[in-house]
Amino acid sequence: MYNLHCHSLLSDGDLLPSEVAMRYLAKGFKAIAITDHCDYSNIKQVVASILEFTRHWPKDTGIRVFPGVELTHIPPKQFKPLVRYCRGKGIKVIVGHGESPVEPVIKGTNQAALEAGVDILAHPGQISDACVLLAKKKGIFLEVTTRRGHSNGNKHVIQQALKFGAKLIINTDSHCPEDIITPAQMSKIAIKAGLSANQIAQNICSLEQFLHNRHGNKPC
Repeated sequence: MYNLHCHSLLSDGDLLPSEVAMRYLAKGFKAIAITDHCDYSNIKQVVASILEFTRHWPKDTGIRVFPGVELTHIPPKQFKPLVRYCRGKGIKVIVGHGESPVEPVIKGTNQAALEAGVDILAHPGQISDACVLLAKKKGIFLEVTTRRGHSNGNKHVIQQALKFGAKLIINTDSHCPEDIITPAQMSKIAIKAGLSANQIAQNICSLEQFLHNRHGNKPC
């Protein structure tokens, strides 16, 4: 199982990246991405720190760690330049902080993040038909989240993705130790929101293909 949305103390998480990785390993995960919150105020420092950390992460630990960011609460027009910056620096997983049902995210954020070419649109709330179709066209994952509050939009996101054939990803959006749950617990939350076990397996296959295509080899 994989989790490509988690935070460390490089932004608003509680744990060092190393402890994040080891706690996910203990829960049975094969790979994660550290995707700390970024905007123009901190992106240079966070990107440099995450790249430095992942560059030195040993390959024999049993869990692979990808360098990522979550572009968070930024004005929609800033997505394109910040996505270009992250790609140019070598960030492998770019998450766009979507229009969550529990935070004051600027309207139009979902569309701007998708147009900019993020890899994952996190907790996109009441995502529109047009945005789902755009996600499908660009091969961007729509997030089903286990995080409290954000998960209120899961049923709608799943219904929309299944209706139009867009890709889904299940993530924890973890910030603290209590957020780091097992793959079985993640699947249970997704099933309760409307996915079947077979659909979860299909989406895991899509994620494995993404990691293979983007990074040239399998996560583990």
